[in-house]
Amino acid sequence: MQKENNAAVSSAATARVRHRKRSNEVVPEPSKANDGNLLVDNHNKYKSMWIRTYSTVWMIGGFAFIVYMGHLYSTAMVMVIQIFMAKELFNLLRKAHEDRHLPGFRLLNWHFFFTAMLFVYGRLLSQPLVNTVTSDKFLYQFVGSLVKYHMAICYFLYIAGFVWFILTLKKKMYKYQFGQYAWTHMILIVVFTQSSFTVANIFEGIFWFLLPALLIVINDIFAYIFGFFFGRTPLIKLSPKKTWEGFIGASVTTIISAFVLANVLGRFQWLTCPRKDLSTGWLQCDPGPLFKPENYTLPGWIPQWFPWKEISVLPVQWHALCFGLFASIIAPFGGFFASGFKRAFKIKDFGDSIPGHGGITDRMDCQMVMAVFAYIYHQSFVMREGISVEMILDLILTNLTFEEQQTLFVKLGQILQERL
Repeated sequence: MQKENNAAVSSAATARVRHRKRSNEVVPEPSKANDGNLLVDNHNKYKSMWIRTYSTVWMIGGFAFIVYMGHLYSTAMVMVIQIFMAKELFNLLRKAHEDRHLPGFRLLNWHFFFTAMLFVYGRLLSQPLVNTVTSDKFLYQFVGSLVKYHMAICYFLYIAGFVWFILTLKKKMYKYQFGQYAWTHMILIVVFTQSSFTVANIFEGIFWFLLPALLIVINDIFAYIFGFFFGRTPLIKLSPKKTWEGFIGASVTTIISAFVLANVLGRFQWLTCPRKDLSTGWLQCDPGPLFKPENYTLPGWIPQWFPWKEISVLPVQWHALCFGLFASIIAPFGGFFASGFKRAFKIKDFGDSIPGHGGITDRMDCQMVMAVFAYIYHQSFVMREGISVEMILDLILTNLTFEEQQTLFVKLGQILQERL
């Protein structure tokens, strides 16, 4: 009898152990999420809400100050954010025990990262850099040579890292090392490349960077507010705290904000003018037809008590509606992707650098998706087609030597004299 009891106890213990070995990744059932209660009824949530609000105010204030400083400072901000994101993601799969047996292996990750940064930003900023040093002959020739051999320099830097990686391979560490190699390249492709489109948007005009970024912030804030006070219906299993009430409320708010913000931001030339060099001064330019107001007479069915009979609308506001739709409907899937990613690695946040928010990567998941869309939309539907004088000048300054430019100047002068 005692043996039977012992066997039963042993069987129960084994069952408990087996139960503990099961995945702890439990997704709440939609019908049980929040138990049908509002988050606002949970008083423990108020503390985290105030911490999150305090951090948000500081982030928005710092962001506004940097944008006010201009294109170059905004670009530097994006680069710093990318470095912090890379640090958080590099640390995600690192193992201290393996790293101790691989001295200098962490430096290899950063070698690939800064090589990618040199390649991407070298291509994006080469023309502004050439335009900045045009007046100095020596610097112009030096920068021209760097631009000409930029791709070769980056390639040899990458090959140096590749050889470095092969030479550091150690027996019994192959799987970990190749995993780190693949992880580093995934970060460069999925994270760094997407976020680099933000810099391209900045130099097309801060407007094309600021409007998409603000729409993501607005959508995130109002999704939290509507979800906090009215959220009852779960939206997606990957992120149980997301609710349909928060999603719909944030979508409507974001679309309205897009239309209004485009009118406000589009009236400042220093926001709408593209930056052609790396200087930090204020810009003045012809705003173009997109930023010139057009008056629309309101229809007759508008009540007589309404104070305006016509409204002034910037054509760019119609484009802003597309931005608002994307920011409210598609961009949140960047956040859902990040939620699924964190669940796969069984972590709550990518980091803890921002109180109440997590890490930098937690705040940039939707921004990366939005930055790519903003760049592609601008290039496809906004940018004027055809060849302009500025494009021809860019080609001349980038591809011809100083002597060839002088020859072109003389020949062009002769042709113009013959036509007069």
